[in-house]
Amino acid sequence: MGRVVLVTGAAGAVGRGIARRLAADGWALVLLDTAETDDLADELRGQAGADALSLRVDLSSSDAIAAGAAHALAWQGRVDALVNNAGLQLRSGLHDMDPDAWDRVFSVNVRAPMLLAKALEGSWRGQAKGGSIVNIVSRDWIAGGPHAYTASKSGLVGLTRSLSVSLGPLGVRVNAVAPSFMQTPFTQRGRSDDATLEIVERFRRMSPLGRVATVEDVAGAVSFLVSDDASFITGEVIHVCGGTQLAAHP
Repeated sequence: MGRVVLVTGAAGAVGRGIARRLAADGWALVLLDTAETDDLADELRGQAGADALSLRVDLSSSDAIAAGAAHALAWQGRVDALVNNAGLQLRSGLHDMDPDAWDRVFSVNVRAPMLLAKALEGSWRGQAKGGSIVNIVSRDWIAGGPHAYTASKSGLVGLTRSLSVSLGPLGVRVNAVAPSFMQTPFTQRGRSDDATLEIVERFRRMSPLGRVATVEDVAGAVSFLVSDDASFITGEVIHVCGGTQLAAHP
């Protein structure tokens, strides 16, 4: 039986990039998002010959998460890896912060990864090779940024480290990937083209490598962390930042 990975936020640019890379690596994929991912599932079956299941799940709902995880486990009888890529962004100043919006960000960015790990823990107890979790965080966790997003991604780093300790005895490795700015629809939302290009240029100048991160850079890091090549790596945060994690927030 092949390996199965569950990728959240699979409808977005980064989720699609991760899914395509893991399909090319030979994984069967559960594509989980609030939006439709049937087109991506069809693409992966046709181009990579991968098994793919598309699930629409509201990650702000505990009941929906439990049902989605159960569906994923029933599909092929196992889930070997979980990539918590889904995320919400909230750009607002402290003076106009909406507490309900803050809670929505945390429900998707921190609570959902915890609930998915909880839902999969029982199956990992019965799997000889354990499993792997990769949480997509952000350079903002060390540099600062939008309040709710940064605080939630910092919390997800803490959850990564806690889960690496609690799930380690089951053979489950838990790591995080922290990208710097990428030019995607997610980062451009609410910004003009000129404002986005200005940020791209700032990050390009900040990086010793002279460019910004790409979806493929993140997908490559995830591919490594869920692979056997990373079998003794857990509790780590891999910065896919081209060195910008060494600089102050622009």
